[in-house]
Amino acid sequence: MSEHQETTKYDAPLTDVPPLVEDFSLEEILAEYGGSREQKIMEDVEQAVREAEPSLEPEEPPVQPSRRTSPKKPEKEPAPQALPPEPKPQLEAIPESPRPISLEEVVGSTVDAVMEENAKPLLKSRRGLFSRRKLEETEELYESPAPEPEPEIEPIGPELEPFEAAEDYRAEYRSRKGGLLPALLTALVPVVLMGVEQYGLVIPMWTGDFRFQSIILMACLAVTALLCRQVIVKGIIMLRRKHCVSELLISLSVLSALADCGACLLLPDRSLVPPYGAVACLALVFAQWGISRESRGLYDTFRTASLDDEPPYLVTDTDQGACKQRGSVPGFYTTAMRENGAVLWQTALLPVVLVASIVFAGLSSLGQGRGSDFLLNWSAILAAGATFSLPLCWGLPFSKLARHLQKAGCAVAGWSGAEKISRRRAMIVTDADLFPPGTIQLNGIKIYGEERQKVMAYAATMARYAGCGLERLFDGLLRSELGRYEEADDFSFYEEGGWSASIHGESVLLGTVSFMRKMDVRIPGDIKLKTGVFLAVDRHLVAVFAVKYNPAENVDFALRIMRCTHITPILASRDPNITPALLKRKFHKGVRVEYPDLTTRVALSEAEHDRDLPRALLFREGLLPYAEIVVGSRRLCAAVRRSAVFGLLGSIVGTLLVFYMVFQAAYGLLTPLLLEVFLLLWTLPVLIFSGN
Repeated sequence: MSEHQETTKYDAPLTDVPPLVEDFSLEEILAEYGGSREQKIMEDVEQAVREAEPSLEPEEPPVQPSRRTSPKKPEKEPAPQALPPEPKPQLEAIPESPRPISLEEVVGSTVDAVMEENAKPLLKSRRGLFSRRKLEETEELYESPAPEPEPEIEPIGPELEPFEAAEDYRAEYRSRKGGLLPALLTALVPVVLMGVEQYGLVIPMWTGDFRFQSIILMACLAVTALLCRQVIVKGIIMLRRKHCVSELLISLSVLSALADCGACLLLPDRSLVPPYGAVACLALVFAQWGISRESRGLYDTFRTASLDDEPPYLVTDTDQGACKQRGSVPGFYTTAMRENGAVLWQTALLPVVLVASIVFAGLSSLGQGRGSDFLLNWSAILAAGATFSLPLCWGLPFSKLARHLQKAGCAVAGWSGAEKISRRRAMIVTDADLFPPGTIQLNGIKIYGEERQKVMAYAATMARYAGCGLERLFDGLLRSELGRYEEADDFSFYEEGGWSASIHGESVLLGTVSFMRKMDVRIPGDIKLKTGVFLAVDRHLVAVFAVKYNPAENVDFALRIMRCTHITPILASRDPNITPALLKRKFHKGVRVEYPDLTTRVALSEAEHDRDLPRALLFREGLLPYAEIVVGSRRLCAAVRRSAVFGLLGSIVGTLLVFYMVFQAAYGLLTPLLLEVFLLLWTLPVLIFSGN
């Protein structure tokens, strides 16, 4: 046997894969071992395959050297066990040929090695089709959403009974109102003297005698402060609650004016100008007026709330808007006692005004080398910063609204209640709100081939399960026929304007004519009713009810004031006949309502049976008291915000203007009388906004 033949014979049994099977294409290899990988892996595999191809051919035995040597064996290469032992030549040793490796093993090991070296996340960046920029992978694996946190229940603190709170605020109102008129007369004394002097009249012991003027002003300040002591007490109480309000600035203005009057008597270097005590006296009177009106508003509010321990209705706030629900008193006192918007705004800005007044007083006196005028300048700047209008921002509009709502048989829980129910500019109205009892009448009945008592029982049962305004109408018909309600199963609402149920195994339908036609119920052609109610049993018409909806004047007026104040009524009706088109026919054509889908209407109408925290209380039926609560609350919040803006703006402008004038020592242009006129002009918008 030749050497070539012997080598071939030796290699042939070691080949486990037929030659035809070993010839794989690159696409087949990639399809078998991960063809969806990156281009880099494909290139590495192709290169590895090219390097491995020569090892598949039968190797020629190497040329042996002349001297006898034994070649090195492959390290850790086990000898093939399946091969029988072959005879070796006597003269020359033939080295063992390495075991042939199949193409599948080469590709598999190469792919595994490359995959381990290039291990990357599954989500890799991609290139855009028409862009060279590298696109970032935005796909993320999201966890299941966490359950929404339950809404926090608003805490209710220890509350007084409404009649107890009403008694307390009545006594407080009488006390504050009792000292108002004497304080006003006392504060007008220096104003009248300065006004007479302004016209050129000479007043003995007053004109030109600043020391005597200081004594008179000190007496007026002392008497006014004694009569208006509630203002000072409120300023201190609010300071303990960490609120800086106008009453605190007015109290400091009175103290600075008193100290300046003493400086005028004791310091000879003080400028010869009259003190500004008259301005502080008048500021005390306005503050006393504001807190007395606030007490009157709370008295009227709690007096109305004490009419019934279980009021018929309450008004609360929802995500959709104001909602009328079953009455409840707990929580009303807590809501009414919360701070109003004017206090919150003043707490944010008045500390800046107070600090600025001290700094400006130091700059205009000590900075100018006139240290004796510090109290003079500070009393002037502080009087301008503590304007007359700030104490009136809340008390005047709130007392007016509380007095009006008391006559209407309702009450709102202060600023917090008014702000919450008017925030959404919407209110939920139901069938009973738009058409109260007595406004829905029956004009006629037509029955087709059924007993009258059965027809009335089926119609009354359907209306009762629907919970709409027709329930009262059909209840009266059922009582007149001495009938009784039936048990209904599988009751359902339909967006098309009707209801369906199963009564005694019969399919019962009740609704409008369009609903009946969509449910394949034949309607006689001679029936033309816009607001008719049709009853069908097993798809056959059995009765027609001619229903008439009569508009009420108070409902029309309520819809008009709601439109004027831009409050949208959300129609949560269950009666299929009560639609926006019907409201435009029955009321003024400009009425605008929001008409949600059937599911939302049913859900909103069911909210009327809940009992949330009361923001207002209703003791009368009808839409008008309900609308007056929401409309009045919106007007109250708007008036308080506008008044607070004008009051704070006047405080800032007055502080800067007076600082400039005292810095220039222009006391002739800044007389106490002119400063009072300036502050009264800034009070006029607040009086207009509050309606007084």
